[in-house]
Amino acid sequence: MAELQPIIKKVKKSKGHGHHGGAWKLAYADFVTAMMAFFLLMWLLGSTTKEMRKGIADYFSDPWKASLSGGQSVGDRTSVIQGGGSDLTNQESGQTDRGQRPKEEDVPPVDMAQLNDQQVQLAAEQLDAKKLEDLKEEIKKMIEAKPDMNEFKEQIKLETTPEGLRVLIIDSLNRPMFRLASAVAAPHIKLILNNLASVIASLPNKVSVNGHTDSLPFPANQTGYTNWELSSDRANAARQELIRGGLPESKILRVVGLASSIPYNAAVPTDPVNRRISIVVMNRKTEQEVVDSAAATPPPSPEITTPGAVSATPSSPESGGPIKIDLAPIVQPSPGK
Repeated sequence: MAELQPIIKKVKKSKGHGHHGGAWKLAYADFVTAMMAFFLLMWLLGSTTKEMRKGIADYFSDPWKASLSGGQSVGDRTSVIQGGGSDLTNQESGQTDRGQRPKEEDVPPVDMAQLNDQQVQLAAEQLDAKKLEDLKEEIKKMIEAKPDMNEFKEQIKLETTPEGLRVLIIDSLNRPMFRLASAVAAPHIKLILNNLASVIASLPNKVSVNGHTDSLPFPANQTGYTNWELSSDRANAARQELIRGGLPESKILRVVGLASSIPYNAAVPTDPVNRRISIVVMNRKTEQEVVDSAAATPPPSPEITTPGAVSATPSSPESGGPIKIDLAPIVQPSPGK
């Protein structure tokens, strides 16, 4: 029996891939950096002005130029990092002082407290004017929305004046506001005043009510009643209707009768439009002026001394003056003089 030869089987073991290195990571990082720079460039082109782009280009071409020379379209800076381009906090394009700084002694002193007060006062006046304009629009809308008010819109005039918002209710030849030579209000004037009161009451501003007449003289009477008294009584009647309509009495600062001294139509003094009621919603400035003028201390009355009389003016801590006594001799009048 022949001997069996051994079978030799060669098995090749497969090995894993060898290490290729990290060169691809560097290439990917360069790609991401380039994309970031590209999008940053696109953002700068879309969000900057021509002057700003020129300033940025000047900075990267010569970073020292911003601090050494300055000039137009270059940031007026003393630091290299902040240099380049126009000042982003300035609304104007470029800067023109070429880095020159004024000396401290050349700069005039500024009273910051006074400047702030002026700014606050200006802002308050603008806000007050805005509220009065809004009130004017509300009154117009109310007149248009209510049919009973829309019927009389030709007799209601709205005017913006330095004193505030003036609401004029003028008379008409065919539709007078009051009875002839009387302060008794007609039904339609009561309706107008009652509707106006609810809208005017929405603001805290004070109100002045003025009465006006035409130039026709009041009929002669024994009491001396004239257009001055008539205009005052009509203004007071308008005040009462405003209060009935919902306007707080504390908001009425002044009620004045002006007769025919300020005609609405000066060319025709007898025009019925001169008979009117003027309601002024005063701004804060006018209100303060009225209060200050009314609160002013009246001048002291002159001292009148009659010869022969004993007059004494007592001193007080406020006056600080001594007591003055006239000791002139008393002269008795002779009989028959």
